[in-house]
Amino acid sequence: MHSLNQPSTSDYHDAPPAKQHRIPTLLTAAVAMLANHGAAHAQSNVQIYGLIDSAVVVESGGPKGRITKLESGVSNGSRLGFKGEEDLGGGTSAFFLLESGMLVDTGGMDQGGLLFGRQGYVGLRQKDIGALYMGRVYVPIYQTLTTIDPMANQYAGAAGQLMSGAKAGARQNNTVMFISEEMQGWTTQLAYGAGEVAGNAAASRQLGGSLTYSRGDFTARIGYNQTNNATATDSAHNTLMIAKYNFGPVIAGLGYAINHGIGSIDSRDSIAALTIPLGKHTLMATYIDKNDRATSHKYRAHQYAGAYSYALSKRTALYASFAYLSNTNFTTTRFGSGNREYDLGMRFSF
Repeated sequence: MHSLNQPSTSDYHDAPPAKQHRIPTLLTAAVAMLANHGAAHAQSNVQIYGLIDSAVVVESGGPKGRITKLESGVSNGSRLGFKGEEDLGGGTSAFFLLESGMLVDTGGMDQGGLLFGRQGYVGLRQKDIGALYMGRVYVPIYQTLTTIDPMANQYAGAAGQLMSGAKAGARQNNTVMFISEEMQGWTTQLAYGAGEVAGNAAASRQLGGSLTYSRGDFTARIGYNQTNNATATDSAHNTLMIAKYNFGPVIAGLGYAINHGIGSIDSRDSIAALTIPLGKHTLMATYIDKNDRATSHKYRAHQYAGAYSYALSKRTALYASFAYLSNTNFTTTRFGSGNREYDLGMRFSF
């Protein structure tokens, strides 16, 4: 990660041919604006950062049979971001973040083509109280999921493929969110996402929250999310409870989710997770069970997944992962159309 006021030699490269330019003009303008800002105000804390991730993906078990392809953001979403913070005095600071998702395999934009689709917010932080965010943010239940999933909802076996909490959406638009400072191990998080429907404040509204307790090697967290439909006549309710402990050679965790609505949806999700850190090597594994209790379905699915990461340096890593689904009534593997997936890739961060 480089400050705009301290560019490294790696920031300078020859421009690619014009036909390869697929980043919107607005993003290019944003880069130039922030760079000029950093040059003009030597004391400003503004940074450019990013991550490039790409992998060869082999999928099978789908309607078209075995497919080999190149994908972006397999172990971590490829991105280009800008963030900054200003000390306002008295323990108060202002901050912002703009983060754009990139598809390095095609040169396009991720998150449906949104310019800053990963995150975009501005806020205030008060020491010993907490921080207030306004914009597009990660929802509390999704952050609960990534706390228990050692693969952070990435790789072939992303937990969110089966677990309904992630289906509520990783990110939330039009949101005001508060995250408290830790007090004796406890942290709270509250989020309100406006539906912005004229004459019906409840329509398409999203509410969320979480409560975390963390002491030493132990962490427990509960996350909740409610999403109303477009007319506020029905809503989805998702609750995820997790606990994990760092035993030293192994980090182990368990999670359980309860999901109701919209409509007749009624399911339970369970996850068991392991992480084995071995210096530059990291091994990760998960088992997920989904139990559909809706009378119209009554499906059940299991997912077995594993990943291996090798750190070549602080910035660069190689990785491999796999996932197997017992059936595809609910979903497929993350980058596939069937029930099996294998990934082999590389990521570089700056």
